[in-house]
Amino acid sequence: MTEGIKHKIVVVTGASSGLGEATARLLSAQGATLVLGARRAGRLRALAKEIEGRGGKALALETDVTRREVKALVDSAVEAYGRIDVMINNAGLMPPAPLEQLKVDEWDRMIDVNLKGVTYGIAAALPHMQRQKSGHFVNVSSVAGHKVGPGFSVYAATKFAVRALSEGLRQEVKPYNIRTTVISPGAVATELPNSVSDPAAAERLRGFYAEVAVPADSFARAVAFALGQPPEVDVNEILYRPTTQEL
Repeated sequence: MTEGIKHKIVVVTGASSGLGEATARLLSAQGATLVLGARRAGRLRALAKEIEGRGGKALALETDVTRREVKALVDSAVEAYGRIDVMINNAGLMPPAPLEQLKVDEWDRMIDVNLKGVTYGIAAALPHMQRQKSGHFVNVSSVAGHKVGPGFSVYAATKFAVRALSEGLRQEVKPYNIRTTVISPGAVATELPNSVSDPAAAERLRGFYAEVAVPADSFARAVAFALGQPPEVDVNEILYRPTTQEL
């Protein structure tokens, strides 16, 4: 499988922690060149330095996906390495709360990051992949993109939308030999629960994650599985949960 990853130019948003960070480490270990984007520039640079210290290649660029800065990230990858092989649209937020609390600013932020950020990533990478007639999009949804729970209505709506967007993309890019994968993880031990502003929801979520969450490298392995397939195999969707997660 690693032969399908070695030497690939991989762009990752939300790379400064959690799923993106774990994926960058694993793909680098398998021979990929990483182009890393996130808002937290210090942590991003530290990750790039760590990868380079282990003999890998990594370029870091401070990136806010809500401001369409992902185009500059992708263009930097193409300028530095001549192409982009993989676009991982990973940046995401999850501040759950009942709708009746009317946390409209949080709703807007989730829509901007979780959905519009993915569309901006597609817009940035698609023209390059069309020109190359090759490439692979990996978009991050969630178990919440398959099943809605109380307090997760807006978050789930963004993740359902990522799945719909990914399926439409899959159908449209067939003439360009581009592959698409949407990955829907369950509870994974990341900083995602830290964005919860509702105290009761935060307490419940922390307890749930402490009990069932699996490490972030579970997601990284799912990405590597999809990328490592031979060119004629297009893994379109991966849904996984911790074994002990019921919903």
